[in-house]
Amino acid sequence: MQRITITIDDALMDELDRLIASRGYQNRSEAVRDLVRAGLLQTKSEPAGVTQCVASLACVYDRKTRELPKRLANAFQDHHDLCVASMRVTLDHESCMEVAVHKGATGQVKSFAESIIVERGVRYGKLTVIPAEIETDRHAHGHGRAHAHQHIRVR
Repeated sequence: MQRITITIDDALMDELDRLIASRGYQNRSEAVRDLVRAGLLQTKSEPAGVTQCVASLACVYDRKTRELPKRLANAFQDHHDLCVASMRVTLDHESCMEVAVHKGATGQVKSFAESIIVERGVRYGKLTVIPAEIETDRHAHGHGRAHAHQHIRVR
């Protein structure tokens, strides 16, 4: 194990100490290690060979932006091969939150999500990508006939 020394301004240290207290860490080192791991995971690109994923896209948008709800619905429909399900929640008189589950080629899922996030009127968007293997298999469950469906295995 390596020992390092870092300099943190007082406001950031106060915030770290509040996190330590709220989560019950035994010491600052444990908290910093967890934060570094989380930061590395967040910034890491997909491992080599990962080409498929499952993902969630959450975005908040202004429903009064000209035809935005219609454009979003059309985009999800046009990409029905990537979009497994979506749910819209009204937050207030102007804002809606759309949460969607996607699956497929990682590059296509990311590209589609970015096209949604940059739409005029979308105020917030975040895509969470989980590397997976998507396989189509044909077999029967119970006494039914064999049929083809997908199995998604998270790596």
